[in-house]
Amino acid sequence: MTVVYLVQHGEKERLPGDPGLTAVGRQQATRTGRWLRGQGVQTLCTSPMRRARETAACIASVTGLTAQPDARLRERLNWDGSMPVEAFLALWDRMSQDRDFTPGKEESSRQAGARLQAFLAGPPGTPGPVAAVTHGGITTDLLRNLLGDDALPPHLLDAGLPPCAVTAIDNLNVTMIASTAHLSLPPP
Repeated sequence: MTVVYLVQHGEKERLPGDPGLTAVGRQQATRTGRWLRGQGVQTLCTSPMRRARETAACIASVTGLTAQPDARLRERLNWDGSMPVEAFLALWDRMSQDRDFTPGKEESSRQAGARLQAFLAGPPGTPGPVAAVTHGGITTDLLRNLLGDDALPPHLLDAGLPPCAVTAIDNLNVTMIASTAHLSLPPP
């Protein structure tokens, strides 16, 4: 087992489907890459979703690593525009409240967290720290599975993870939750 830095993708465009990053999101991702380089990250993995791939590309431009797509890092549910955003948010809330609720062919919150936990059990790459660009919902699902709701910062369940927040997991021990301190560091 190795340290895995779960990176929430950068700020995304407010569009349905598979939106990319905003200019601010690209800046956040580049700053995150600088911080990850300082942590000695040896492997970079990414969700196949565009916002995560673009975040990983910014990180790769700083670290020199090649981003490896991994479907286990994808979000549990994505708004594709086939329903009004209000209906999507209501479905998301229901899944968050009832962690075993499975809408249609989708995973439950608990199942999505277990999928991310399976990634942590055997991330690809060489020994050494791994950066994995993923999404806020599934990261929260994982933390709820590992720690329980009472151990999480209260705002996390309500507001979600901020863009480019980093959560560190060492041998399934959570050592940092949704830190954005690296985003305020001055550029080198």
